[in-house]
Amino acid sequence: SSKVHSCDRFAYCNTFSARVNNGWLRSMFVHKADARKDAHSNLLSKKETNHLYKIQFHNVKPDCLEVYNDLQVEVQKKLSQDAEYPCEIVGSWNTWYGEQDQAVHLWRYRGGYPALTECLQKLKTNEEYKEFRKERSKMLISRRNQLLLEFSFWNEPLPRKGPNIYEMRTYNLKPGTMIEWGNHWARAISYRQENKEAVSGFFSQIGDLYVVHHLWAYESLQAREETRNSAWMKEGWDVNVFYTGEANASKENLSVTNNLSL
Repeated sequence: SSKVHSCDRFAYCNTFSARVNNGWLRSMFVHKADARKDAHSNLLSKKETNHLYKIQFHNVKPDCLEVYNDLQVEVQKKLSQDAEYPCEIVGSWNTWYGEQDQAVHLWRYRGGYPALTECLQKLKTNEEYKEFRKERSKMLISRRNQLLLEFSFWNEPLPRKGPNIYEMRTYNLKPGTMIEWGNHWARAISYRQENKEAVSGFFSQIGDLYVVHHLWAYESLQAREETRNSAWMKEGWDVNVFYTGEANASKENLSVTNNLSL
């Protein structure tokens, strides 16, 4: 939120001017994407994998959450293990802090939009899946989804040893600032690799636009605090936070615990 960014700027206002100048000079020698030459999806996404992602947010009736989880896990495993469907579940979580009684699911479609279309067509005639959707609808209050692409400079979301606490930080950017965001985070991500907390980063393609999701993993809430504090000790991190804050219209922080994978 704007209050958070104001507090961040106040905390380092005495030393920021010099760092901005140094950061600006360094940025002259860093390759940048040029928004005038191509679409965001081509400039910022990974070319070598051609994956498309879908994120689902399901608000579940509180008394149905346990049954919902069991049903969802069963169906996700079947689809992920079926070679006829070019999709797999990357991660599935329930929220701890933020929106309560919410389930978050991240799917990967191997082959982009054609893979998504193939899956949708096959599911239309899958009687077992249609029965699952009917049963699931009785447990839901609301649901929404987005289609996403990976930022080229972020890590590939891969399975990791657990248990872990996952944090999803969602940013609603000002229109026209996605390229600037990508240019600055291409540098900033290097400050957050020391403890392997960076899971993956995405930007929306269909659904709510100008939305960015950063996914982080920590062993505990205490580890989260220590890791985040250590980033502020590294010269240059504060400059990147300032620049990305300028492109950000609003921010939502969602803490989730892993339920199935990742």
